[in-house]
Amino acid sequence: MTRRSRVALVTGASRGLGRAVAAELLRQNWRVVIDGRDPVQLARAVTAMPARQSVVAVAGDVADPGHRRLLGDAVAREGGLDLLMNNASVLGPSPRPRLAEHPIHDLAYVYAVNALAPLGLLQLVLPHLERRGGRVVNVSSDAAADAYDGWGGYGSSKAALDHITAVLAQEHPRLRLYAFDPGDMATDMQRQAFPGEDVSDRPSPESVVPGLMELVLGDLPSGRYRAAELVRPAAA
Repeated sequence: MTRRSRVALVTGASRGLGRAVAAELLRQNWRVVIDGRDPVQLARAVTAMPARQSVVAVAGDVADPGHRRLLGDAVAREGGLDLLMNNASVLGPSPRPRLAEHPIHDLAYVYAVNALAPLGLLQLVLPHLERRGGRVVNVSSDAAADAYDGWGGYGSSKAALDHITAVLAQEHPRLRLYAFDPGDMATDMQRQAFPGEDVSDRPSPESVVPGLMELVLGDLPSGRYRAAELVRPAAA
């Protein structure tokens, strides 16, 4: 009997951490549904991935309910879901405004992408996850746990996501639900957060993947984890 393929849905996978995780899952023989807002960038990411015949790419914005339905349809066509990784995020205006000056319209979009879209997507694919005893990884931030000047919009949206994750873990004890803080990385979001600065000294997204895979494949209980707590040091 042929063993069924494991299936993952990874949002925001046209670049950065999402792309790095999708590539690792493909190397481990998963089938992966990915999305990204920029269709050209998404197509380029797929072209560079291993085993790209196992990738289903759906361009769009996770804040759009119609796009989320397309992702749910793609999962249904794959026959199930073992992993939902909510990675798609937006920083908001750059330079980062303080909360007292943060345009509410922009803040509403930050919350729509960073907190509400992950919940909306989970609601759509929950039956698939429950049938397979799947896992959810919601990508968080240290700004969700600590108060930083200028990070109120993004950080509070990620704090909301952390709490959503914790409540869902209580409500669905058969699933594993994780909030994952990757730490600073050399990504486009870091460049947006610190315009004009050189962020190349930050760790690469690829360096964070082994820690995240501890959540995907290991036996850790639901909860909030930092990459620095999960990445195993290399053997001497």
